[in-house]
Amino acid sequence: MTDRAAASASASASASSSAAAAPSASSASSAPSASDPAAIRAHYGVDGLVETELPATPLELFTLWFAQALAAAEAGVLHEPNAMVVSTVDAAGRPSSRTVLLKGIDERGFVFFTNYESRKARDLAANPNVALLFPWHPMARQVMVTGTAERVAREETVAYFRTRPHGSQLGAWASAQSSVIATRDELDQAYADLEARYPEGEQVPAPPHWGGFRVEPQSVEFWQGRANRLHDRLRYVRTDPDAADAAAAPSWTVERLSP
Repeated sequence: MTDRAAASASASASASSSAAAAPSASSASSAPSASDPAAIRAHYGVDGLVETELPATPLELFTLWFAQALAAAEAGVLHEPNAMVVSTVDAAGRPSSRTVLLKGIDERGFVFFTNYESRKARDLAANPNVALLFPWHPMARQVMVTGTAERVAREETVAYFRTRPHGSQLGAWASAQSSVIATRDELDQAYADLEARYPEGEQVPAPPHWGGFRVEPQSVEFWQGRANRLHDRLRYVRTDPDAADAAAAPSWTVERLSP
């Protein structure tokens, strides 16, 4: 399902009604000291996850939760429900994390787009193992994905690039992502030069150094906040079919993790 398909899913009556019932975390009863993070408390609801009520695949449950997150965003409860933290490891084993936007989801995996010369892309070229985190805190929910990333087909990148706002298309050319620059003026000048070359209404080509990654999940954990820090953590773990039956879909086993 693409990001546009996900958005349409949120408009359905079933998704909207289930979103209204989505649990949330309430704020602490007293304001904590700004200098004491240990004093910050949140109280979680009692609604949880039950194994017998789960769908067969993590895609089905993610689609439901994402529709509820979209509805929460429309209600002003949640900001950017497609924002996810992407964590990578470089060739020397040094981890790094950053927030990017989910731009596609289907049975093949989770898709985001970036500069292929950025730090995250260099990390993935050396080590394709990756983790994703959707931090839906106002809903007392998180989704954690582990898997491997690979570049999407060039046609998919170009098709998505055509849907981006004109300014974002220029920005993909103007920014040599993750490289050191002397001043902000340098970046602004690069953008201004591109704006003069490609005025509004003129087609901007997709940069050859820019494109998508698809994360094929090996595990997907759904975290639901519960009272007394006894949260629900249910993890789908993937099992691939035998080589003799490579066309078969992978199967998923659900594990409950202690909070």
